[in-house]
Amino acid sequence: MAKEKTLEDLFYDTLKDIYFAERQILRALPKMARAAQSSELKAGFQKHLEETEGQVERLQQVFEKIGKRAQGKTCEAIQGIIAEGEEIMEEFKGTPALDAGLISAAQAVEHYEIARYGTLKTWAATLGQKDVVALLDQTLQEETATDKILTKLATTAANQKAKAA
Repeated sequence: MAKEKTLEDLFYDTLKDIYFAERQILRALPKMARAAQSSELKAGFQKHLEETEGQVERLQQVFEKIGKRAQGKTCEAIQGIIAEGEEIMEEFKGTPALDAGLISAAQAVEHYEIARYGTLKTWAATLGQKDVVALLDQTLQEETATDKILTKLATTAANQKAKAA
């Protein structure tokens, strides 16, 4: 008979998912930065790349704290979101709408991460992993801040530039 799955199992499985996702995001962000037309958006992607490197390190600490090996599990959701971003880069290259499209793709990534980190943080609290909660919360706060920055870039510049064209 198969072993009954627990919240710890679900936590670990989801942790592997977001670890894979973050590593994929590390590969996608430089492409997005190169594609961005506005210097503000380029700088934003560069800053988030550095933050993401720190987030991967934090995830490695979480794995360590729960006594598991840091490893990823293929995350089809993030692969799909990144593929959509690549499609936008291709289809809108050189157009005034490109930055608005890049921001929308980046926000899809952020919203996925916010959902994952929020869930993991809640599960860690339920499991009594206070040190893990703090690490996950730090990343959740960064992801939320990045989403707000992207919204501001969209509403103050990129969307208006795309509309005016």
